[in-house]
Amino acid sequence: MRWGGRVSEAVLGAALLFGLLAAVAEAVELTFELPDNAKECFFQEITKNTTATLEFQVVTGGHYDVDIILEAPNKEVLYRKVKTQFDSHTFTAPMDGVYSACFSNEFSTFSHKLVYMDFSVGDEPALPGVGEHATVITQMESSAQEIHKSLNSIADYQTHHRLRESQGRKRAEDLNARVLTWSVCETVAVVFCAIGQVLILRNFFTERRPYSQLN
Repeated sequence: MRWGGRVSEAVLGAALLFGLLAAVAEAVELTFELPDNAKECFFQEITKNTTATLEFQVVTGGHYDVDIILEAPNKEVLYRKVKTQFDSHTFTAPMDGVYSACFSNEFSTFSHKLVYMDFSVGDEPALPGVGEHATVITQMESSAQEIHKSLNSIADYQTHHRLRESQGRKRAEDLNARVLTWSVCETVAVVFCAIGQVLILRNFFTERRPYSQLN
């Protein structure tokens, strides 16, 4: 009986985890590499009159910019930006179908980009069990909902903070590499100038022997 109880708890936990994953399956959040002269497209199926939000930010690479275009299933352009570092766009789906969001780095010949994207569809799902009964919502349930919203906001702030920290660190590393390269070049130039000056001064103070004259 105890072993069966453990199996039931495991099945219940798996079902609950599957339910939570299904509730948030409409949100796509990822970071991907966009090579030079490349284009990456992502597709999301959205039902009509559903609100969706597309947010992106270039983390590293080049001038931190990409081209982006968002199209409806009928190829209607809903959103377009050229050489943009970051932005957020919220729209309501005009029809059912698969929507595409394409990021382009085709204008760059050698710079790889690291791009963060968050494509969320629909409203944030409520907490399991909250609002599923016929009675008036309790103060505890209301507090749980507020805490849930606050935790989601904190998670978003942490994500943006990590992106900014990664972007700042990459810029600092690039600046440090440039300063190091410039310092090495200056050191080499100073050494060559010092050697050249020593050779020139030595040539000035070297006693020259007169040429012997033939009788």
